[in-house]
Amino acid sequence: MGAVDLGGGSGRRTNKGSGIKKPKRVGFVLDMTPLVDIAFLLLTFFMFATTMAQPQMMEMRIPPDIENPVQVENNKLLSLYIAKDGDLFYRVGVDTAFKSLKQGELRDFSVRKNAEQGNDLVMGLKIHPQTRFEKMVLVLDELNKAEAVLTQQYPVEKNMERKRRFAIQPLDSLEQYRLEQL
Repeated sequence: MGAVDLGGGSGRRTNKGSGIKKPKRVGFVLDMTPLVDIAFLLLTFFMFATTMAQPQMMEMRIPPDIENPVQVENNKLLSLYIAKDGDLFYRVGVDTAFKSLKQGELRDFSVRKNAEQGNDLVMGLKIHPQTRFEKMVLVLDELNKAEAVLTQQYPVEKNMERKRRFAIQPLDSLEQYRLEQL
């Protein structure tokens, strides 16, 4: 029998003497300039081809200061209140009690009340100072939608052109106290 080599140095094989040569590695160069050009062209194409989100703005016009106060009949004045927690209340005239109103009913309520007054209702919006801004925007949106309905109900052909009569008014301390009690 023959002897077995258990890891001695003499039994190793190496490629140095076997005659097989490794091929030399050829350098590979990738020119990135055309790739970068295409990437920027695609980027600019998509930037110009897509529409960006338009900022959402609410148009509000501030009337000029009026020296003489405007007289409004008591039954044609509707005051709409937004309480601290966002609840809606209204009252007709100045002597009536506050009545509750739901957000979803605001548009129909505004249209109905204005129709009852023959398109002569004057609405004042009074907002508690600690009311969230989003609540005020939602109420104004609903009132603007009500104006669109009223414009369709009172077209120009009937000689009853819709005139917007709406104002944001300051909330006095007595009204603020009464709202906080509700």
